[in-house]
Amino acid sequence: MKILHTADWHLGKRLDRFSRLEEQVLVMNEIVQIADEQSVDLVVIAGDLFDNFNPSVEAAELFYKTLKRLSLNGKRPVIAISGNHDSPSLINAPDPLARECGIILIGHPKAEIIPFGTEYFNIINSKEGFIELKIDGINFPVRILHTPFANEIRLKEYFGENKEEEINKVLSQTWKNLADQFCDDSGVNLLTAHLYMNKRGAEILEEPEGEKPIKIGNADLIFSDSIPEQIQYTALGHLHAFQNIGTKEKPVIYSSSPLCYSFSEAGQTKYVSIIDAEPGKAVSYEKKILTSGRTLVRKTFTSIDDAVQWLSENPNTFIELTLESETFLTADERRVIYQAHNGIVHLIPKVRNLELAEDQTYEINLSQDIDILFKDYFKSKNGGQEANEELMNLFNEILNA
Repeated sequence: MKILHTADWHLGKRLDRFSRLEEQVLVMNEIVQIADEQSVDLVVIAGDLFDNFNPSVEAAELFYKTLKRLSLNGKRPVIAISGNHDSPSLINAPDPLARECGIILIGHPKAEIIPFGTEYFNIINSKEGFIELKIDGINFPVRILHTPFANEIRLKEYFGENKEEEINKVLSQTWKNLADQFCDDSGVNLLTAHLYMNKRGAEILEEPEGEKPIKIGNADLIFSDSIPEQIQYTALGHLHAFQNIGTKEKPVIYSSSPLCYSFSEAGQTKYVSIIDAEPGKAVSYEKKILTSGRTLVRKTFTSIDDAVQWLSENPNTFIELTLESETFLTADERRVIYQAHNGIVHLIPKVRNLELAEDQTYEINLSQDIDILFKDYFKSKNGGQEANEELMNLFNEILNA
């Protein structure tokens, strides 16, 4: 059977003042197209479906329309769990309607899904944190251990008060109990979770810039050796770069976000994971590149003309632009830059060749004219940088008002 794993859609997310919804529409279309072209039998979405607890009407509409298209109106099961950006109650709310379309929405850890079926598949077994599916045309069952994100309050509620010491042990034991009870070699065995997970002893993986962190010190760090031996593939969400923290034989995959959502992700290629699985054998997976959306770029220029030329030649980007210059940018220079490109998220002026150290002191002659005093004051506060003509004109305009 074939499975599509995706995560971290963050529908409704903005980049500073820029909406990403048009790009998200395009990349959702791309994910649906990949699912159809690859003839996948199951879709798993590993959390952070929305970017906040109260998504916009447009984001919610895009989410439910995309799930319906992925499900082929009930022919293909779609399983979506909540992440740390999602409201578990909101994810659970449309469940009766979603079921009619073959969509399984799981908001809370230890949720027990009431068995149901469509014309094309059935949930044949269910327990807290576990479901087993029988899909028409596939002659073996699919078992899925599911662990949506839980905040500290929910972790204590579900897993006990001493979270810092117990979460790895409790999750490991919970998963092992379910796997020992239900996951033998007669079916395909998967785990999906929205957690900060890493290999024990490995270098700490960076959480996405600007995201709500779920790792505070090591208290919320889950180790991949907690995954039961029976699990053939683990579908993770939270980290936005594609990576396998497991092994080739038993992948533990962060499938990546579908778009670059912060400049720390600039240059990243985004993917979905397509898994080939059958009982009792090692799975294989393939990264499918997602090409929709604007590229995020960090660029530094020392010439305004060079910056404007690059901007005009690269319109389909969001850019964090640093301009190094001898003097501060004038209003006219800023205007030229912003007119050259409609995707400048941050413009960072950087004055080069500062002649005086920050700790150098100035002797100011208080008997001088007020405009000279202002120039001296500006110079003392800006590392020796002279006030330009535009700033002095503004100062005199205020002075004479």
